[in-house]
Amino acid sequence: QVQLVESGGGLMQAGGSLRLSCAASGRTFSSVAVGWFRQAPGKEREFVAAIRWSGGGTYYADSVKGRFTISADNAKSTVYLQMNSLRPEDTAVYYCAAASRWFDVRSAAYDYWGQGTQVTVSS
Repeated sequence: QVQLVESGGGLMQAGGSLRLSCAASGRTFSSVAVGWFRQAPGKEREFVAAIRWSGGGTYYADSVKGRFTISADNAKSTVYLQMNSLRPEDTAVYYCAAASRWFDVRSAAYDYWGQGTQVTVSS
């Protein structure tokens, strides 16, 4: 089992920045990658970004490329999502998830999920 706990969400004005954290514990060695997903009210959960624990390979959705940066601190078993130039359309609950293989944008490919953290961007 891998436990994931997100933090760092909140309310921000458009153009501002937030940094989300995803702390992993448990059998973290069983996960190869961590992804961030988000779900806005009435919408499907969508892929945001992913990072590979070993080697640090990253991948971003087109909607956040150039604005969001995913990084990992292996020593702390923590993955971060730095979100800059936030837009109202970034408003959603953000989830981190762990996968046992690299790479997939489908949520079904991820085995473990955190509880989510709310990000609200006002215009």
